[in-house]
Amino acid sequence: MTHRPTTLVRAFELARSGSYATISDIRKQLKAEGFSDAPSQISGPSMLKQLRKLCEAARPLEDVADVVDVALDAR
Repeated sequence: MTHRPTTLVRAFELARSGSYATISDIRKQLKAEGFSDAPSQISGPSMLKQLRKLCEAARPLEDVADVVDVALDAR
């Protein structure tokens, strides 16, 4: 018997991976993995905030630097 994580556990794993920049990216991946309940499970301001923070913290520094450069250029 194989153990499959819950939708929420998998969402947090994906957020920590550094491979997903947005909640939308996480939802798409969950759907691709067969988690059809992702839209209803990944919701609510508190959960979305936690996932966003994890995504930001896990992103490679080069990506963060690119975002900062773009923001500074827009000034």
